[in-house]
Amino acid sequence: MCCLDDGCCCGCGGCYDSFCDRCCPCISYDARETIFGCCICFLILGAVALLAVLLAAYGFVRRPEVAVESASLTRFSLVTSPATALAYNLTLTLTVRNRNWAMSIKNTKPLEASYKFDDQVFDRVLLAGEGDKQPPGKTRVYHLVSGAAGAFVALGNAGEVEYRKENATGMFEVEVAVAGEVRYTARYTKCKVEASCPLKLQLAPPGTPAVVFQKVPCKLAKPDKNC
Repeated sequence: MCCLDDGCCCGCGGCYDSFCDRCCPCISYDARETIFGCCICFLILGAVALLAVLLAAYGFVRRPEVAVESASLTRFSLVTSPATALAYNLTLTLTVRNRNWAMSIKNTKPLEASYKFDDQVFDRVLLAGEGDKQPPGKTRVYHLVSGAAGAFVALGNAGEVEYRKENATGMFEVEVAVAGEVRYTARYTKCKVEASCPLKLQLAPPGTPAVVFQKVPCKLAKPDKNC
Protein backbone atom coordinates (compact mmCIF):
# COMPACT_ATOMS: atom_id res chain seq x y z
CA MET A 1 0.00 0.00 0.00
CA CYS A 2 1.08 3.60 -0.62
CA CYS A 3 -0.16 6.26 1.83
CA LEU A 4 -0.96 9.56 0.14
CA ASP A 5 -0.94 13.07 1.65
CA ASP A 6 -4.74 13.16 1.80
CA GLY A 7 -4.74 10.19 4.16
CA CYS A 8 -5.85 7.61 1.56
CA CYS A 9 -3.99 4.30 1.71
CA CYS A 10 -3.28 2.55 -1.61
CA GLY A 11 -0.34 0.32 -0.68
CA CYS A 12 2.81 0.18 1.39
CA GLY A 13 5.46 -0.08 -1.33
CA GLY A 14 7.85 2.82 -0.74
CA CYS A 15 6.11 4.12 2.47
CA TYR A 16 7.75 4.27 5.83
CA ASP A 17 6.37 1.76 8.30
CA SER A 18 5.68 4.42 10.95
CA PHE A 19 3.74 6.55 8.48
CA CYS A 20 1.79 3.49 7.33
CA ASP A 21 1.00 2.68 10.96
CA ARG A 22 -0.54 6.13 11.38
CA CYS A 23 -2.17 6.23 7.95
CA CYS A 24 -3.41 2.65 7.66
CA PRO A 25 -4.15 1.40 11.17
CA CYS A 26 -6.64 -1.08 9.73
CA ILE A 27 -3.84 -2.99 7.97
CA SER A 28 -1.40 -4.87 10.17
CA TYR A 29 2.35 -4.71 9.74
CA ASP A 30 2.49 -8.38 8.67
CA ALA A 31 -0.25 -7.84 6.09
CA ARG A 32 1.56 -4.85 4.67
CA GLU A 33 4.78 -6.84 4.44
CA THR A 34 2.93 -9.67 2.69
CA ILE A 35 1.34 -7.29 0.17
CA PHE A 36 4.70 -5.61 -0.47
CA GLY A 37 6.40 -9.00 -0.95
CA CYS A 38 3.70 -10.15 -3.37
CA CYS A 39 4.09 -6.94 -5.39
CA ILE A 40 7.84 -7.53 -5.66
CA CYS A 41 7.23 -11.13 -6.73
CA PHE A 42 4.78 -10.05 -9.42
CA LEU A 43 7.24 -7.46 -10.70
CA ILE A 44 10.02 -10.05 -10.87
CA LEU A 45 7.76 -12.58 -12.59
CA GLY A 46 6.65 -9.92 -15.07
CA ALA A 47 10.26 -8.98 -15.84
CA VAL A 48 11.21 -12.64 -16.32
CA ALA A 49 8.21 -13.20 -18.60
CA LEU A 50 9.09 -10.11 -20.65
CA LEU A 51 12.71 -11.25 -20.91
CA ALA A 52 11.56 -14.71 -22.04
CA VAL A 53 9.32 -13.18 -24.73
CA LEU A 54 12.13 -10.94 -26.00
CA LEU A 55 14.55 -13.85 -26.00
CA ALA A 56 12.12 -16.04 -27.93
CA ALA A 57 11.39 -13.23 -30.38
CA TYR A 58 14.91 -11.97 -31.05
CA GLY A 59 17.35 -14.38 -29.43
CA PHE A 60 16.99 -17.25 -31.88
CA VAL A 61 16.94 -17.08 -35.67
CA ARG A 62 14.70 -19.40 -37.66
CA ARG A 63 16.06 -19.60 -41.18
CA PRO A 64 13.75 -19.15 -44.18
CA GLU A 65 11.88 -22.11 -45.62
CA VAL A 66 12.29 -22.45 -49.41
CA ALA A 67 10.24 -24.75 -51.63
CA VAL A 68 9.27 -25.31 -55.26
CA GLU A 69 5.50 -25.57 -55.32
CA SER A 70 5.12 -26.34 -59.03
CA ALA A 71 7.30 -26.68 -62.13
CA SER A 72 6.82 -27.41 -65.83
CA LEU A 73 9.41 -28.09 -68.53
CA THR A 74 8.17 -27.80 -72.11
CA ARG A 75 11.49 -27.63 -73.98
CA PHE A 76 14.98 -28.87 -73.15
CA SER A 77 17.25 -29.30 -76.14
CA LEU A 78 21.02 -29.45 -76.37
CA VAL A 79 22.81 -27.31 -78.94
CA THR A 80 26.49 -28.10 -79.54
CA SER A 81 27.39 -25.74 -82.40
CA PRO A 82 28.91 -23.20 -82.45
CA ALA A 83 29.03 -23.61 -78.62
CA THR A 84 27.35 -25.85 -76.09
CA ALA A 85 23.98 -24.39 -75.08
CA LEU A 86 20.52 -25.39 -73.94
CA ALA A 87 17.27 -24.34 -75.56
CA TYR A 88 14.70 -24.50 -72.81
CA ASN A 89 11.35 -23.29 -71.44
CA LEU A 90 10.89 -23.66 -67.70
CA THR A 91 8.01 -22.40 -65.56
CA LEU A 92 8.01 -22.75 -61.80
CA THR A 93 6.53 -21.35 -58.60
CA LEU A 94 9.02 -20.79 -55.82
CA THR A 95 8.11 -19.83 -52.24
CA VAL A 96 10.25 -18.31 -49.48
CA ARG A 97 8.69 -18.25 -45.99
CA ASN A 98 9.96 -16.19 -43.07
CA ARG A 99 9.47 -18.58 -40.14
CA ASN A 100 10.24 -15.96 -37.48
CA TRP A 101 7.16 -14.59 -35.71
CA ALA A 102 8.76 -11.31 -34.59
CA MET A 103 11.76 -10.64 -36.84
CA SER A 104 11.54 -9.36 -40.39
CA ILE A 105 14.13 -10.20 -43.04
CA LYS A 106 15.98 -7.59 -45.10
CA ASN A 107 18.04 -8.52 -48.14
CA THR A 108 21.59 -7.18 -47.90
CA LYS A 109 22.32 -8.68 -51.33
CA PRO A 110 19.97 -9.58 -54.20
CA LEU A 111 18.17 -12.91 -53.88
CA GLU A 112 18.71 -15.04 -57.01
CA ALA A 113 17.75 -18.43 -58.38
CA SER A 114 20.23 -20.28 -60.61
CA TYR A 115 19.20 -23.11 -62.92
CA LYS A 116 21.67 -25.97 -63.17
CA PHE A 117 22.00 -29.11 -65.27
CA ASP A 118 24.70 -31.64 -64.37
CA ASP A 119 25.89 -29.10 -61.75
CA GLN A 120 26.49 -26.44 -64.42
CA VAL A 121 24.60 -23.11 -64.36
CA PHE A 122 22.72 -22.33 -67.55
CA ASP A 123 20.62 -19.37 -66.36
CA ARG A 124 20.07 -17.02 -63.41
CA VAL A 125 16.86 -15.27 -62.34
CA LEU A 126 16.49 -12.32 -59.95
CA LEU A 127 13.92 -13.01 -57.22
CA ALA A 128 14.24 -9.92 -54.99
CA GLY A 129 16.57 -6.95 -54.95
CA GLU A 130 18.89 -5.61 -52.27
CA GLY A 131 16.96 -3.82 -49.53
CA ASP A 132 13.78 -5.83 -50.06
CA LYS A 133 12.02 -6.69 -46.76
CA GLN A 134 9.92 -9.68 -45.78
CA PRO A 135 7.66 -9.28 -42.71
CA PRO A 136 7.54 -11.88 -39.91
CA GLY A 137 5.61 -15.03 -40.70
CA LYS A 138 4.97 -14.02 -44.32
CA THR A 139 5.53 -16.10 -47.45
CA ARG A 140 6.74 -14.62 -50.71
CA VAL A 141 5.58 -16.40 -53.87
CA TYR A 142 7.65 -16.06 -57.05
CA HIS A 143 6.16 -17.14 -60.37
CA LEU A 144 9.09 -17.61 -62.75
CA VAL A 145 8.78 -18.07 -66.50
CA SER A 146 12.17 -18.53 -68.14
CA GLY A 147 13.38 -19.62 -71.53
CA ALA A 148 16.14 -19.24 -74.10
CA ALA A 149 16.90 -20.42 -77.62
CA GLY A 150 20.48 -21.10 -76.60
CA ALA A 151 21.58 -20.55 -73.00
CA PHE A 152 25.32 -21.14 -72.80
CA VAL A 153 26.39 -23.94 -70.48
CA ALA A 154 29.82 -25.49 -69.99
CA LEU A 155 28.73 -29.13 -69.87
CA GLY A 156 31.81 -30.71 -71.36
CA ASN A 157 31.85 -34.25 -72.75
CA ALA A 158 30.58 -35.82 -69.52
CA GLY A 159 27.67 -33.36 -69.33
CA GLU A 160 26.66 -34.03 -72.92
CA VAL A 161 26.66 -37.77 -72.22
CA GLU A 162 24.42 -37.17 -69.19
CA TYR A 163 22.06 -35.06 -71.28
CA ARG A 164 21.67 -37.76 -73.93
CA LYS A 165 21.06 -40.34 -71.20
CA GLU A 166 18.25 -38.30 -69.63
CA ASN A 167 16.88 -37.19 -72.99
CA ALA A 168 16.29 -40.85 -73.86
CA THR A 169 13.86 -41.11 -70.92
CA GLY A 170 12.32 -37.65 -71.22
CA MET A 171 13.01 -37.07 -67.51
CA PHE A 172 15.53 -34.33 -66.71
CA GLU A 173 17.23 -33.57 -63.41
CA VAL A 174 17.37 -29.80 -63.06
CA GLU A 175 18.52 -28.04 -59.91
CA VAL A 176 17.24 -24.66 -58.74
CA ALA A 177 19.82 -23.06 -56.43
CA VAL A 178 18.68 -20.06 -54.38
CA ALA A 179 21.35 -17.71 -53.05
CA GLY A 180 21.33 -14.40 -51.19
CA GLU A 181 22.29 -12.61 -48.00
CA VAL A 182 19.95 -11.24 -45.33
CA ARG A 183 19.85 -9.46 -41.98
CA TYR A 184 17.23 -10.08 -39.30
CA THR A 185 15.56 -7.42 -37.15
CA ALA A 186 17.61 -6.39 -34.08
CA ARG A 187 20.63 -8.39 -35.28
CA TYR A 188 23.79 -6.95 -36.82
CA THR A 189 25.08 -10.19 -38.35
CA LYS A 190 24.56 -10.73 -42.07
CA CYS A 191 23.51 -14.27 -42.91
CA LYS A 192 23.85 -16.15 -46.18
CA VAL A 193 20.79 -17.85 -47.63
CA GLU A 194 21.71 -20.85 -49.78
CA ALA A 195 19.20 -23.51 -50.77
CA SER A 196 19.26 -26.38 -53.24
CA CYS A 197 16.06 -27.58 -54.92
CA PRO A 198 16.67 -30.76 -56.96
CA LEU A 199 13.89 -31.30 -59.51
CA LYS A 200 13.05 -34.27 -61.69
CA LEU A 201 11.04 -32.86 -64.56
CA GLN A 202 9.19 -34.85 -67.17
CA LEU A 203 9.41 -33.09 -70.51
CA ALA A 204 5.91 -32.03 -71.55
CA PRO A 205 5.94 -30.32 -74.97
CA PRO A 206 3.08 -27.89 -75.73
CA GLY A 207 -0.14 -29.73 -76.58
CA THR A 208 0.66 -32.74 -74.40
CA PRO A 209 -1.07 -33.51 -71.06
CA ALA A 210 0.28 -31.66 -68.04
CA VAL A 211 2.62 -33.63 -65.79
CA VAL A 212 1.63 -33.88 -62.11
CA PHE A 213 4.27 -32.19 -59.93
CA GLN A 214 4.80 -32.84 -56.24
CA LYS A 215 6.02 -29.98 -54.01
CA VAL A 216 9.80 -30.12 -53.45
CA PRO A 217 11.22 -28.73 -50.17
CA CYS A 218 14.62 -27.14 -50.75
CA LYS A 219 17.61 -28.09 -48.62
CA LEU A 220 19.33 -25.20 -46.86
CA ALA A 221 23.11 -25.10 -46.64
CA LYS A 222 24.77 -25.21 -43.22
CA PRO A 223 24.43 -21.77 -41.61
CA ASP A 224 27.32 -19.51 -40.68
CA LYS A 225 28.16 -18.83 -37.03
CA ASN A 226 25.51 -16.67 -35.28
CA CYS A 227 23.06 -17.34 -38.09
